[in-house]
Amino acid sequence: MNAYEKAEVAENYLQSKITIKPRIGIVLGSGLGSLVENLEGKVSVPFVQIPYFFDRKTPDDPGFIHFGIISGVPVALITGRYHYYEGIPLVDVGFPIRVLKLLGINSLLITNACGAVNKEFAPGDLMLITDHLNMVGNNPLIGKNEDSFGPRFADASEIYTRELRETAHTVALNQHLTLREGVYAWWSGPSYETPAEIRMLRILGADAVGMSTVPEALTASQMAMKVLGISCLTNMATGIRSTRLSHEEVLEVAAKTSENFTSFIREIVKRI
Repeated sequence: MNAYEKAEVAENYLQSKITIKPRIGIVLGSGLGSLVENLEGKVSVPFVQIPYFFDRKTPDDPGFIHFGIISGVPVALITGRYHYYEGIPLVDVGFPIRVLKLLGINSLLITNACGAVNKEFAPGDLMLITDHLNMVGNNPLIGKNEDSFGPRFADASEIYTRELRETAHTVALNQHLTLREGVYAWWSGPSYETPAEIRMLRILGADAVGMSTVPEALTASQMAMKVLGISCLTNMATGIRSTRLSHEEVLEVAAKTSENFTSFIREIVKRI
């Protein structure tokens, strides 16, 4: 069974669990899961029950796809996303996005909690991703290509859709939110970057650095999905300040921004 056929099996399973047809997919980053509480008519399906989803065996952050309504729009929310640093093959990291596409979703919002490399930014800021740097040296499209998903050599000139970014800016203006824009550097993790590595990333043009998002964005873009990337800047990257980094700090800052973040996403979904 090829990858497309496996995605069809997973899609058919999910169709049997829901009565709505989701229009927008949203991937929620660390500490940003409060949006799930806003779902009307929520149906939550754990990854472990979905055919051909990667089995973490002993997950400390079990993945779910939550279906429901936000701002009158049927959506699918992913929490507990897969990460490359877990040792999960990139083809599996991107597999949930394949399934969302087969469910009929053509617009994908990908969020993350990450570190600010740009010294003009500050913890608590939101940043639209305009482009990315793949610092991992791997790609979720490596391997046998299934033409049903998209071309072997996928264009990457506009991974993050300008139209959706313009919508996000309009929403931020109306809500009096400070919304940054910048380049996101994808780091494998799980260790944070060294000060020298952050200096390198700044020279290369990165404004933020994190351990997710890029595999999902590349997978979605190959399938001609519109992509909006939103980073919650939870800390200054290594070496910019004298303090040491911790995941607890990431979660704490993300929690503090959750109210503004949730309101921001709800309005974007409504406008899309």
